[in-house]
Amino acid sequence: MLLNYQIHSNETATEKTPIVFIHGLFGSLSNLAMLAREFYNSHSVIQIDVRNHGLSAHSDEMNYAVMAQDILDTLDCINIQTFSVIGHSMGGKIAMQLVHQAGERIKQLVILDIAPFAYTQNHHDQIFKALFAVQNAKVESRLQASQIMREYLHEEMVIQFLMKSFSQGRWLFNVDALFKHYSDILHWDAIQPYNKETLFIRGGESAYISTTEHFAAIEQQFPKAKIQVVADAGHWLHAEKTQQVLDQIKKYLN
Repeated sequence: MLLNYQIHSNETATEKTPIVFIHGLFGSLSNLAMLAREFYNSHSVIQIDVRNHGLSAHSDEMNYAVMAQDILDTLDCINIQTFSVIGHSMGGKIAMQLVHQAGERIKQLVILDIAPFAYTQNHHDQIFKALFAVQNAKVESRLQASQIMREYLHEEMVIQFLMKSFSQGRWLFNVDALFKHYSDILHWDAIQPYNKETLFIRGGESAYISTTEHFAAIEQQFPKAKIQVVADAGHWLHAEKTQQVLDQIKKYLN
């Protein structure tokens, strides 16, 4: 599947490896823009809507193998062979799957607050209830949709994040497919060790990289990984502590 994308480039950027930004669940290509913009003048930057999100096509099929292949097909279409990847959450798992499918094409890899691990805890039950409630109510306005969301969700930042994907009375992401494949999104099939330096950045207040099992999974599959912590940040660390995340990325990226 060819995905919707935006590419930012200039003449000086041709000397640097292009950077691909991959958003997380319920997101779109704009979600990592606060990071991506920092590299517009130094690199070619590609921001992508993954399948069933943003302006990319909807599909009943959704797993990390096909989502990674979508990225490769899209990059092939725009003649990008070698690239670095920055992925958040589900997008981080897509990025790690790219290592399995096309590791020779990846120069550097940054994973934001996710481990190569099959999670079992459902973090999104209330979110799905809210999304389906809006979808079933067939409301047209953002105000009406937000009011319904607040009956289920109490974190205003989460509501505003989700509302970025509400347009003309509908969700841009495919709620039905995401709900159907939620177990596939949580799942992970361990990959062969990737023996290049990889940067993992975790939120100090986040549970996604916090247990001995999470750290063991990283060590086993990414033996040369460096794990940096952003203090006082949760799962959306790039939005909460943008400069601290950028500082870590810039230290690592060429």
